[in-house]
Amino acid sequence: MDVIRLGLAGFGTVGSGLARILDLNGERIEKRLGKRIEIRRVLVRDLAKARAFDPGPGVSFTTDPDALVSDPNIDIVVELMGGLDAAKALILKAFAAGKHVVTANKHLLAVDGLELFEAASASGTGLMFEASCAGGIPIVQTLKENLAGDEIVKMLGIMNGTANYILSEMTTKGMDFTTALDEAKALGYAEADPTFDIEGFDTAHKLCVLIRMAFGVDYPLDELPVQGISMVTPLDIEFARRFGYRVKLLAHAKVVGDKLEAGVHPALVPYTYLLARVGGNYNAVRLEGNAVGPIMLHGQGAGDLPTGSAVLADIMSLARQTSGRCDMLDNTGFRNQPIPKARIVPPGESESKFYFRFTVADRTGVMAAIASSMAVHGVSIAQAVQDGEAGAKGVPLVIISHETRAEAADAVIAEVDAMDFSVEPCVCFRIL
Repeated sequence: MDVIRLGLAGFGTVGSGLARILDLNGERIEKRLGKRIEIRRVLVRDLAKARAFDPGPGVSFTTDPDALVSDPNIDIVVELMGGLDAAKALILKAFAAGKHVVTANKHLLAVDGLELFEAASASGTGLMFEASCAGGIPIVQTLKENLAGDEIVKMLGIMNGTANYILSEMTTKGMDFTTALDEAKALGYAEADPTFDIEGFDTAHKLCVLIRMAFGVDYPLDELPVQGISMVTPLDIEFARRFGYRVKLLAHAKVVGDKLEAGVHPALVPYTYLLARVGGNYNAVRLEGNAVGPIMLHGQGAGDLPTGSAVLADIMSLARQTSGRCDMLDNTGFRNQPIPKARIVPPGESESKFYFRFTVADRTGVMAAIASSMAVHGVSIAQAVQDGEAGAKGVPLVIISHETRAEAADAVIAEVDAMDFSVEPCVCFRIL
């Protein structure tokens, strides 16, 4: 039986998960593939560090990245180390050596994906990245293969398990943000520095990658509007519930004429929607095609076995290709053609309903002043609620708008925050 030999760069959560699956499902994999998959060499930072899983006696560990790309007995390099510069250098060397690459590195793909696609195509090698987006959810191959004949017109997703877990705990248990974050850290859902997760950057990386697969264009990461969840309070969760919504951190992209509108934002989602009911550390992606209509994929967005499963799927896909130079590999999903830059809807021109929570002094004329500002900027009020006792921090005044431009909402916020009755900056979220 043929053997597919792997060189792993990194043996943390995902690397050890991959090794566990190969050990657990090895016989089944051989039946499906007609080949055996073996880990031969693993790149690590510290040779003396104890490993959560022993990949077996035939596996050698090294601290030398060149040992993976120069070894003629390695067919596929699996990059699971994360980061930018070192990972990029390793992948480019692997391509130059004629080796295929599987990566879970969404940050690198978001920043340098186009360059890596070009290098892979030039060398006739495969670049696979299912595990970079939404963990065990098979979203990349779904877009590249199953929906290849559809024109995707809209994509919505919960793509970060840490943020979703925090918001779920705040919703179901009434926790404040800090307490929910501490619990996420204790359970291993959040990193010691959770900035990328809670401020939306991790979701933004995944969205940039998926936009290429779904729409065939590149939306540069540094142009993508991103807002995190650190300003969400139990008060906002409760007001959202009263209006019939749940708060979720959403990635969204949709076709508007011949342009693309996209971003990452906390949003109020109607509680009847399936996305509103995605709880805990789970992820979900909702796609809408012009032929297939709406579909939703749901599953675990992180973890050793779910993400390891996505890595293994890419390895098996590469193993099914003919040996040697693979000119027919479709790394981009568009026959390896260069992906053009998207024609972007300016973020200020995007339209949505909005949730505004103003914290104001409890005195007459406040509502009239805010309503006047909204009228001047063309923001129409759909609902308004003011309740709660006056205190040192004022009282909350919540307004739900009709659909309006983001730039108009921003203008209202800037104007009202400058008024003498404003006690705290306005909190504003989009409404799905």
